[in-house]
Amino acid sequence: MLFKKEKISLIIPCFNEEESIPIFYEEANKVSKKMKGTEFEMIFVNDGSGDKTLDIMRQLSKKDKRVRYISFSRNFGKEAAMYAGLEAVTGDYAAIMDADMQDPPEKLIEMYHLIKEEGYDCVALYTESHEGYNFIRKALTNCWYKLIDKISDSHQVPGARDFRLMTRQMVDAILEMKEYNRYTKGMFGFVGFHTKWLSYNAPDRRAGTSKFNLRKLVKYAMEGVMAFSTTPLLLSAYVGMIFCILAFFAIIFIIVKTLIWGDPTSGWPSMVCIIIFVSGIQLFFLGIIGMYLSKIYLEIKHRPVYIVKETEKTKR
Repeated sequence: MLFKKEKISLIIPCFNEEESIPIFYEEANKVSKKMKGTEFEMIFVNDGSGDKTLDIMRQLSKKDKRVRYISFSRNFGKEAAMYAGLEAVTGDYAAIMDADMQDPPEKLIEMYHLIKEEGYDCVALYTESHEGYNFIRKALTNCWYKLIDKISDSHQVPGARDFRLMTRQMVDAILEMKEYNRYTKGMFGFVGFHTKWLSYNAPDRRAGTSKFNLRKLVKYAMEGVMAFSTTPLLLSAYVGMIFCILAFFAIIFIIVKTLIWGDPTSGWPSMVCIIIFVSGIQLFFLGIIGMYLSKIYLEIKHRPVYIVKETEKTKR
């Protein structure tokens, strides 16, 4: 009876990573040779890159049958790229990795061992160092993880990366979540399963530059809150109740003051400030409600999360 090798599918989202992909491929290839009893498939997802990323994917796919690729019709974002990769996997296990080598393929050896020998469903990595972050970004990142862990329905580990190795069962559970507005880190926590967290120091990029800026990170954080928490909506209701109570006591105070001391005309500047402040609070929370409504609007359209233009099977 022939021994059947277990297959590990690597999902590598790529956006303008022409310099990083060859380096990643070589390192992943070295690791695959070390992991006896397994075979690899590498699924590169081209997220609308404007450089030679797709050309390099084509070349690797032609050279190595283990290399597959999915190319989007435009940039749909990393969340869509990860979802496309998860849908395409054929392996017994799946790992999500960045092409920039900040997710070292060498760690797969330890991760696979923990799943096989200790019975975990998932092994995920997190970093505490945040090398390359300035003081403000570090502070905001730490505060963000503490906040989202308290207000969301899924457990969030500070410094968690997308780099993780999962069983096929967990992959299938993630794919059951069909929503358009995706926040994968929250989904990992929501589906549960027995997860082992490993701390490591993420190395610097071996090539290329980071595509995430502060604006994108803030947007990503807001997506996480709205995807797994209704706390902002509850907060708006609580603040509204507080202002109603304050207004009630203020009316009583004004009536009593007028009956005792009359009704002087002074004080209009402070009244204008109060009106502006309260109006600002109202508009702020209306904006929050509007953001949730926009997410509902996008969900009910049932648009595809991504659109594929080309794969290794349909290449031109």
